[in-house]
Amino acid sequence: MSRAYACIHAHFYQPPRENPWLEEVEPEPSAAPYHDWNERITVECYGPNGAARVLDPEDRIRTIRNNYASLSFNFGPTLLAWMDQKAPRAYARVLEADRESLERFGGHGSALAQPYNHMIMPLATPRDRRTQVSWGIADFRRRFARNPEGMWLPETAVDLDTLEALAERGILFTILAPHQAGRVRAVGSDEWTEVEDGGPDTTVTYRQRLPSGRDIALFFYDGPVSRAVAFEKLLDDGEALAGTLMGMAHAGGDERSRLAHIATDGETYGHHHAHGDMALAVALERLESDAGVRLTNYGQFLAENPPTHEVEIREGTSWSCAHGVERWRSDCGCSTGGESGWSQAWRAPLREALDRLSEDLSRFFETEGARLFTDPWAARDAYIDVVLGGEDARSEFLSSWCSAEDEADRRRALRLLEMQRNAMLSFTSCGWFFNDLAGIETRQILRYAARAVELAGSIGGVQVREPFLRRLAEARGNAPDAPDGRQILIAEWLSSRVEASDVAAAHAACLAACASAPGYPAWSLSGDFVTVSATGVRAVAGIVRVVDQRTDDPSVFRFRALARGATDVRTRVRAEAQAGRSNEPIEAALEDLRPETMAAIREGADRREDPRCGSVSELQSAFEALNASTSDAEDEGILLELIRCLDEADELNVELPLWDLQNAWWRVTRGRSGLRGPLAVRIRWRLGFSDDED
Repeated sequence: MSRAYACIHAHFYQPPRENPWLEEVEPEPSAAPYHDWNERITVECYGPNGAARVLDPEDRIRTIRNNYASLSFNFGPTLLAWMDQKAPRAYARVLEADRESLERFGGHGSALAQPYNHMIMPLATPRDRRTQVSWGIADFRRRFARNPEGMWLPETAVDLDTLEALAERGILFTILAPHQAGRVRAVGSDEWTEVEDGGPDTTVTYRQRLPSGRDIALFFYDGPVSRAVAFEKLLDDGEALAGTLMGMAHAGGDERSRLAHIATDGETYGHHHAHGDMALAVALERLESDAGVRLTNYGQFLAENPPTHEVEIREGTSWSCAHGVERWRSDCGCSTGGESGWSQAWRAPLREALDRLSEDLSRFFETEGARLFTDPWAARDAYIDVVLGGEDARSEFLSSWCSAEDEADRRRALRLLEMQRNAMLSFTSCGWFFNDLAGIETRQILRYAARAVELAGSIGGVQVREPFLRRLAEARGNAPDAPDGRQILIAEWLSSRVEASDVAAAHAACLAACASAPGYPAWSLSGDFVTVSATGVRAVAGIVRVVDQRTDDPSVFRFRALARGATDVRTRVRAEAQAGRSNEPIEAALEDLRPETMAAIREGADRREDPRCGSVSELQSAFEALNASTSDAEDEGILLELIRCLDEADELNVELPLWDLQNAWWRVTRGRSGLRGPLAVRIRWRLGFSDDED
């Protein structure tokens, strides 16, 4: 039986932004008032789409939707890793949505995988292509607890080798732009039809036969409507968006099933377009309520409607470059603006420098790895388990893949793998996408390259550094303060590089100033210390063991620090010759300090109590109690407590985190028929909801 289907795909992605020596995102002033761009876009987009408001005619909340549960979507693995640590509630809603979509769409989850760090796949080496797909699938399995059916390609950049890499790992389909179809024919037909400028029929599924004999299903999204959503204000009206998709689904008039579908950057819904998450929620709700259209995802549609047509793609094409994949290797004319007279001539020498560096590092890895691994390249593919799993996974990995038993050789093996990981990160597509060599995205990939070069040098691969710098000097940017890639890399290396001694010194300074220690995701610290204090002065002395969590390299330092107030802090750090000495008594570290009293340091800096903390804490406790409540009488008591807390906050003029409280109320009360009485209505109104639950 024919049927009209609709699907909206959102590609959520930000490039990896971590300082490669710290594994922490540092402040990005251009994202102000937020700490960095990941945080800003989470507030504007990733968080809101997990709890999108649908308003009534009086602009009060009628319902809250998790948009992800009704979309087809993919998140970049490196972005999900950041969200897992820094935005856990938004992250949890993404995972929750995929679980819901499995039930909603006949066992087909809406989440798609993605190659690991958004590398342009047609420009990648065969080994990098394989590892990127392997790592993307492994990351997906760990987070979503299932195998991915589909995989989104970075910038939809495609060639047959890339599709082979997907099909080889069991990926069933991907999504491309309409202009990436070359010629098509109906299944069983001998006659091919060249695809004109308008693109193929995007409402059907296509099969691409591959040289290996495998095949993969391809969906080509509707280009004009996707552009209208992203750039032409169709997203200003969610009802209009839904109406457009329903019109597309019904347009054919024949007997076959038709899929009306669009694809855009996920950041369209809230970051590029303010409140786009709310318009999307309205559109999804409207599509779900229309009996003539079935909201679906690609996995379900493919299972119910196998490909009816075959296609031959246009190789070396993408959705964001009119010249194929030239945006990532030449001055093709595609850019994001910039000053008059600017060019992107720097792209070609940057690509050349990184390609040559990758070749040099790969030869070094293969030569050194042959002595340390049972199979160097297979070990690299398996290394994602260590990236995702921490210390226990590292021990298991080394037992499985490292042929060396000496601890120094095992650490050498880990350095080789970290060298390879950073080399791949240096090919993240955003490094070429924008208008100047000195942009934060290009600086970031050069930081990864610098880290890879440094790791190579630490294990004998020193010959790669100078040739790489010479080639980078040929990449000349537009900004006078950053004339070429060599100078940018050196500047980034000097400003970003962190050693174990720096971590030890920062630790000592924080102890002396009674300041909260910063997080060190890439480093672990242990040890002991003593303090002596006088009016306005505090001295600290001790021993600290610093371990690089990625390579298991330990260092031990004795330290002294003196703080006069909060800003005048002086430290001295001295490396110990043997890491094992960290367990010795610390009295010797005092040297010339002769404290009259010694006391343990209190953790963290003095904190002023936030006047809202009591109210917020009580409200959160009440929500937790309501979630666990099992009787109407218990519900009533908790609702009265919630009202008391809200009234008290009003009296004290406490500004409550309304967004979080609205989400907490919605998640606890939805589907609870016993929570619709006068007390519940009063709370709903206070939190901004309509009188009646939708």
